Amino acid sequence: YDQVLFEDEVTNRMLDALALFDYVCNNKFFVRTSMLLFLNKDDLFREKIARVSIQSLQIFDDYTGAPHDYDGGVEYFRSRFLSCNRSPEEREIFSHVTTATSTENISFVFESCRETILDGNLDRAGFGRNRDV
Repeated sequence: YDQVLFEDEVTNRMLDALALFDYVCNNKFFVRTSMLLFLNKDDLFREKIARVSIQSLQIFDDYTGAPHDYDGGVEYFRSRFLSCNRSPEEREIFSHVTTATSTENISFVFESCRETILDGNLDRAGFGRNRDV
């Protein structure tokens, strides 16, 4: 959140990620498509927030959490991404905090995603697990 793009040296990486997610999320071809949002590099974020507070950057001055609060920071950025969804009644976005180098974490996240996708497909086909029989 406090770094710029390698190829640009002006554009903030987090703002770039938010703009890209907004573009994809609101693309007319994905209006009714549920999405998975991976907030990756959890380990690096944990280290970064201990040193650099989010609100120390003017572009994130709306952050109201404690200066070095990991959980508050994760929720702030999760909400920034989720707020990009201009069709919340049409689409659900499932978010997961991940560390791609953690096999255990990734296994859990992928299993959760698999179940979410399977449940959605079963519901749309009329065979949802939560239906009364």
